[in-house]
Amino acid sequence: MTSTSCSQIARDLLARAIAGNPPDALPRELLDDSCGQALFGILAEGLADRFEPALCDVYADLFAPAIPSADPARYRRVRIPRRVALEPRTVVVLSRITLGADVAVTSVLLDAAKKRFPRAQIVFAGPSKNYELFAADPRIAHAAVTYRRGTLAERLAVRHDLESLATASDSLVIDSDTRLTQLGLLPICPEDRYHLFESRAYGGASDASLPQLAAAWAEETFGAAGAKPYLALAAEPAHRGAIAVSLGVGENPAKRIPDPFEESLLALLAESGAEICIDKGAGGEEAARVERAAARSGIRATFWEGSFAGFAAIVAASRLYVGYDSAGQHVAAAAGVPLISIFAGFPTLRMFHRWSPAGNVIRVDNPDPAEVLARVRAILTR
Repeated sequence: MTSTSCSQIARDLLARAIAGNPPDALPRELLDDSCGQALFGILAEGLADRFEPALCDVYADLFAPAIPSADPARYRRVRIPRRVALEPRTVVVLSRITLGADVAVTSVLLDAAKKRFPRAQIVFAGPSKNYELFAADPRIAHAAVTYRRGTLAERLAVRHDLESLATASDSLVIDSDTRLTQLGLLPICPEDRYHLFESRAYGGASDASLPQLAAAWAEETFGAAGAKPYLALAAEPAHRGAIAVSLGVGENPAKRIPDPFEESLLALLAESGAEICIDKGAGGEEAARVERAAARSGIRATFWEGSFAGFAAIVAASRLYVGYDSAGQHVAAAAGVPLISIFAGFPTLRMFHRWSPAGNVIRVDNPDPAEVLARVRAILTR
């Protein structure tokens, strides 16, 4: 099946689900290995990004039959917050896989676990590049887990690694609503030792952000109040006192403001006289795009081309962070760095509220370059 056909099937199914008329089961065509990207990138993420509690049930009903041992009834039980009933020796906190979510959500759960279980070993289970955000914290151990973004079978292959982390009867698993467990559907340990922060539904129709909701859930579940996003970076910043800039959009062009916004933004920031340090992100077209913007702006800038933890260290030591909705904004918020987040391309207003960091957030309903730039200028003037 062609990727176009896969994408169209996924879009049609998503539209039906949003309209309140989901099918009884996933189409067989969408479960074909060639449709893995559409199944997850369009359908699963499309359901999750609405932060609509009713769509959590739709997701469970559609995806559970395709996941061995998944049980919608179990999912509906574990999604209900409940107090921790044991004093664990080990607390395994599952990574959200994406870097920004590990700062905005997972770090809050790590902080709460440290507060509530001072004698337990706290284990961050996830990719090494994500663990680097917390590597300097002596309380946090690392269990390297690789999540492959491919077919359904490839994504589920992580199950054995996760189960091996939770075999001890005195271990506790904290699920951050991660793709590692397919948002809580993949059982990896007994229910009494498993707690799911269902970030897509917790908080209901409120405008609370994900860090606020994670903290509220942690207090309800652990009895640990005041948990916050944090970083523990082992990397030393390559630049201090710069204006850190990230124009990455995570392969979502809807997050971008059309040209000539980026070059105009860089020129505006350079008026401060501060050094400008721009992240090249994942390289490729993204790196080429930011290089072109810098060249057209006529400014002198330095570029970061390395690990995300290295750029996070630059952000944490910067005087200001400016960027689109991306991981960098959550690093800045966690580090207490003034920020300007240019937030466009959100499918619903609730998604905007959930992912907005603490700081100056420009909600872009009309991606007009001149209008958005004027709003940035007004913030800088203040």
